[in-house]
Amino acid sequence: MVDDNLDTTFTALSDPTRRGMLADLMQGEKSVGELAAPYGMSFAGASKHVAVLARAGLIDRRKVGRKQLCRLRAERLKEANDWLRQWERFWNTRLDALEAAVRRDGT
Repeated sequence: MVDDNLDTTFTALSDPTRRGMLADLMQGEKSVGELAAPYGMSFAGASKHVAVLARAGLIDRRKVGRKQLCRLRAERLKEANDWLRQWERFWNTRLDALEAAVRRDGT
């Protein structure tokens, strides 16, 4: 069963704009306005995306004066990666078995 953390993480990652924002945050802390700029979206639109990322635990937000600054929290991405890795192992095992069967039948 998938836990709620993974559900919210994958929901947040399902949108290309939010994935782009996370990629931007790999370079360091950015304001909501800076995150919005490459997408030509309003502050309000960007704030909605930022809220989804924050709810998923993928970013932290803090206020500095009138700015909202965002910082990447990679721990949640590691949890998602760990979950995906189990499927990689599953498919690698199946593909290795298929390869062995093809070689056996081909000789």
